[in-house]
Parts: sequence; structure tokens; C-alpha cells
Amino acid sequence: MEKNFFISWNVNGIRAIARKKALTWVDELFPDILALQEVKATKEEFPTNLFNKHYPYFFLSSSIKKGQSGVALFCKEKPSYYSPCYRVDRLKEGRINEVHFDNLVFFNVYFPNGKRSKERLEYKLQFYENFLEYIVKLQNEGKSIIFCGDVNTAHKAIDLARPKENENTSGFLPIEREWIDKLEKLGFIDTFRYFHKEPNRYSWWSMRTRARERNVGWRIDYFFVSSDLEEKLLDADILDSIYGSDHAPISLTTKKLI
Repeated sequence: MEKNFFISWNVNGIRAIARKKALTWVDELFPDILALQEVKATKEEFPTNLFNKHYPYFFLSSSIKKGQSGVALFCKEKPSYYSPCYRVDRLKEGRINEVHFDNLVFFNVYFPNGKRSKERLEYKLQFYENFLEYIVKLQNEGKSIIFCGDVNTAHKAIDLARPKENENTSGFLPIEREWIDKLEKLGFIDTFRYFHKEPNRYSWWSMRTRARERNVGWRIDYFFVSSDLEEKLLDADILDSIYGSDHAPISLTTKKLI
């Protein structure tokens, strides 16, 4: 059976990742699409020595504020369309790669963090709504959707180690979690939970408290797919044996889509 293999990773600084040689595993796994978030680099600053495998198609959306945000996408196949999707990323913070492969639309997204201030939480929630409105519009045009990245919200109590203590923390606020509820009501599938019902699986750990060693984490990184792709799903996982960032990479395997 022909398959597609996708990986998403919030690298928390691509230049630091390059110094650590923390992407050399790409040479072995060689995903069809590699989606990176929070690269914190412009095109001129982006390292060229990350791995040996060659990706013919590379797309970078960098922030207008140097050293912040930024997403990068490596593709084996040529998309028919690319956009930084400023209709959603209205502050041009470098948060989205949007690529089309015929009727499939793939998004790499670094969703805003709402912890800094009330204003940033409001922006995060507006970004959520703008993104949802756009992908529903694409669905109505007959497109299938995959989106991945750091959503910056744990959906349910199973998705973080200490839910009670974080009820009033951005990233687990009811209003943030309700957006993921809305996604699922519209048929979008959280692919990791589709295959894994077990607790204690996380994708982010605070570096300040050595939380990864104790597995006191949050699952805030996702691959979501539209409901029409359910029969194409083969596997999804968290690659928590890979280090280099405060996040672990996540993966999605499907029947051939691109």
C-alpha cells in the first residue's frame, strides 16, 4: 500500500536545533512533509545544515518581528498553491504555511499563545475563529483538510498532567477548549486520540522545571484532518524519544494522498 508520512515539530528556534544537530533523524524517517513551528528565523538566517536529505520544495513564513514565531515547510511533492495565509495571520507574525495538492489543503500552523496578556488571549481566540472560518470555507468548496502544529491548548483533562491546577491558565481555559470542541463537532478528527486513548502522553514540557524527566506535560501539538479523510488514516503518534526542543515531534501516517 502506498502511504504518506507527515511530521510536525515546534522546534523553539531552528538555529538552536541546527547547533544541536537535532534534526538528523530526518535522514532516516524522511517524511513526505516536514512542518516546523517557532523557527524564529528569516530566510537569510535559516540554517542549511539541518539534514542531508533533499526536499525540492521549501516554504518559510517568518514574522515581521525578528526572532519571533515563524513556520517552515519541507515538501517532497510540488504543491499547486502556496500562501502564508495572511487572511488568518492578520498581524503577519509568520504563523501559517498553506499548501494545496489538488483537492487536499495542508496547513502548518503555530497558533498564538494567550498567556502573556488579556490582549494576546483575545487575539488567540480571534485567530482560532478566523482559521476555523477559513477551513470551513475551503471544505464547502470541496477541499479536504489536514492541519498540524502547536495549537497551544490542551483539549481535555487527559491531555495534561495537572488539569486541576491549570483550570485558570491559558492553554486550558474553557473558552480555548471549546474551540476544539467546535472543531470536532464539525467533523475534524484529532488523529492522535483517534488511535490512542491512553493517558500520560504529552508533547510539551516546561524546561524550567525539568518537567520532561518527570513527564509533567501537556499535549498541545496536533494533526487534525477533515472527516472525509477518516478512511485514509493509518497511524498517528508522538515521537517523544526525539529531543532538542521543549516539544516532541508528532506524526501522521495516511494512505496515499499526495
